[in-house]
Amino acid sequence: MKILIPLYASNYAKKKDRKPDPTGAIIDSQSVKGTPESRRASGFDGGKLVKGRKRHIVVDTMGCVLVVWVHAANMFDGTAAREVIARLFLLIQSVKIIWADGAYAGAELIEWVFKQFACTLTIVKKQTGRQGFHVLPRRWVVERTFAWLGRSRRLSKDYERKPTSSESQVYLASSRLLLRQICNNQIHYKLATS
Repeated sequence: MKILIPLYASNYAKKKDRKPDPTGAIIDSQSVKGTPESRRASGFDGGKLVKGRKRHIVVDTMGCVLVVWVHAANMFDGTAAREVIARLFLLIQSVKIIWADGAYAGAELIEWVFKQFACTLTIVKKQTGRQGFHVLPRRWVVERTFAWLGRSRRLSKDYERKPTSSESQVYLASSRLLLRQICNNQIHYKLATS
């Protein structure tokens, strides 16, 4: 399944008249509540106040999932980023820039990514002086992907015993989305009339 996702993503990129091998990517994580089945490899995310697991994803600039890693929620994003980025470069070597939020800030991580993979890790910061919600450049793409994945009922919580099974569920949901996009088989929702 891991190998098919970049293949689907490259087909979608060709359809949109873009290069099949991505040169830019966006990384983020999502904390998900666990269930009794997932209690073995789970932890407590103090920032989000969630007991369960964390899903780390890397997407291309169109929002196609490239890599997923699921782990206990108590692991800090900056620490987990090394594993996720290493997995990314095992599959795709063409990425030259990765955008991330402030959780990945740190000179050591930025330097490690550059030395290991000749890739720039760019932190997208919130704009100073603005209050409330506002769209951050490049970061909105990964947030939209999490919203797309959230429509898959199986991903509402982490129901799986093993983190690798959780990763497979994310890959299945993202491949379903990609196939719909490639085949122009989008679901058109109608608003209910009263």
